[in-house]
Amino acid sequence: MLFNSFQFAVFFVVVTTLFFLLPHRFRWFLLLAASCYFYMVFIPVYILILAATIVVDYFAGILIEKAEGKRRKFYLILSLISNVGFLAFFKYFNFINDNMRVLAQWLHWNYPIEALGILLPLGLSFHTFQAMSYTIEVYRGRQKAEQHFGIYALYVMFYPQLVAGPIERPQNLIRQFYEKKVFDPVRVIEGLKLMLWGLFKKVVVADRLAIVVDQVYGSPSEYSGLPFIIATYFFAFQIFCDFSGYSDIAIGAAKVMGFDLMTNFDRPYAARSIPEFWRRWHISLSTWFRDYLYIPLGGNRISRGRWYGNLMIVFLVSGLWHGANWTYVIWGALHAFYMLASVVLTKLRYRFSNIFGLSRYPSLHKVFKIFLTFNLVAFAWIFFRANNLEEAWYIVRHLFDLGDTLTRWQNLGWSSTMLLGYDIKIGKVEFLIAVSSILFMEYIQWIQRQGTAKVFFLDRPIWFRWATYYALIILIVVLGVDRSSQFIYFQF
Repeated sequence: MLFNSFQFAVFFVVVTTLFFLLPHRFRWFLLLAASCYFYMVFIPVYILILAATIVVDYFAGILIEKAEGKRRKFYLILSLISNVGFLAFFKYFNFINDNMRVLAQWLHWNYPIEALGILLPLGLSFHTFQAMSYTIEVYRGRQKAEQHFGIYALYVMFYPQLVAGPIERPQNLIRQFYEKKVFDPVRVIEGLKLMLWGLFKKVVVADRLAIVVDQVYGSPSEYSGLPFIIATYFFAFQIFCDFSGYSDIAIGAAKVMGFDLMTNFDRPYAARSIPEFWRRWHISLSTWFRDYLYIPLGGNRISRGRWYGNLMIVFLVSGLWHGANWTYVIWGALHAFYMLASVVLTKLRYRFSNIFGLSRYPSLHKVFKIFLTFNLVAFAWIFFRANNLEEAWYIVRHLFDLGDTLTRWQNLGWSSTMLLGYDIKIGKVEFLIAVSSILFMEYIQWIQRQGTAKVFFLDRPIWFRWATYYALIILIVVLGVDRSSQFIYFQF
């Protein structure tokens, strides 16, 4: 069930209304049943995978808490193997199998194993990581094993963040299911506003940018130069608006019912360095890798060589987490290289700033660092978005081939109806709407960051505030792309 569909609107209203009408002791069952229905709308049979992992981890948590010594670690490992096993089978079997076949052909060996005709269960990586965090936290003694099977199942399946996060920790979410939630008009309005803003980012910004991105990246051999640059910048904002839009709707839907989910994005494209970018982008995943992979490997408390190795491992695993494709591995490796360069070149960067006098102009220096960081991130997005490595390298090689674009403009005339001299299925007016929507979104995020947005609206009369909300709804209806497209991160 897509958040940007009429079906979800009806589902949300019905479930939320029943939630507040029912006595507290029955609400967990309502939410669990609603979450099961929400998930089964996509591919019903795959709920059996969720059920299997839930049963395993529920009993693993209880056994870990009761056991002592090596048996505790044994139960933890059993739980982790179960979770990773499902993930590896559905997400990585065909990827590994295809690469083994290529290797066998190169060695002139016979390789009889065929690819499996299976679909990746929706959001498998998300709820797998959330389930793993539970057993790890129980093992570390930071979370008591949940005795109520239904509450634990709801922790894994809570519908707002089931298929694309945020990836919650048990300490934050499980206790909230026991708290009695009362209808709070202020929270309801705040949650609905956040959902509305997320919907705007998805259907007005992301889906409109996708028109250009899908066409250019779908047939890269037909383009060069400026279309690649624009499509790459557009994808940077598309994936941000698509994913953060989902997170806003998820967090807002939970807030309406009284639940607090963790913040998942914090203006990542305002970051002044790659490390800062990762503190702002997909925060629930980056902190998961920090707490459960990076720190257990030793973090930065070890020799410099091992520290660099830990960074490389974390980002390569992060790349694979996103998808079973070498493009994601390269994307992860690029960010690992960025992180290592940020550490190694620290002194050189300060020297560069002093030589060119940037330190004397802090505002200019800040803008320069944001510009550089954004472009490094945007370049890495090429590999994330490209269908395969061959097409990714083609785009990189022709990224700055601007001669063809200029020639097309000159031959067709500056008044040509063809956008950028190419047959791109978006008109000039729609193109301007896409760019304007990006600027509008960035402006709103900027004033939100400054802390002036909330004060500004609270100081206004109620008619002005509601007029603003209705205006946003009208913008969504009029400017939104009506195609009920799936969210990008559903595939992970």
